[in-house]
Amino acid sequence: MTKGTAKAKQVKGKMKETLGKAIGDKSMQRHGRGEQLRGKAQELTHKTADRFRKRTGH
Repeated sequence: MTKGTAKAKQVKGKMKETLGKAIGDKSMQRHGRGEQLRGKAQELTHKTADRFRKRTGH
């Protein structure tokens, strides 16, 4: 996955969470929050890999 895909997952999760709040669906809120966290984890993984590559020259 790319950084853009990770960010898109965060945005999609936020939309689900917000919609869940609006309609009172706790399950949708939890799923949305989970999706946001997965996107954030992927984004941090990419950032860490980029830093590693810059320091090692790979």
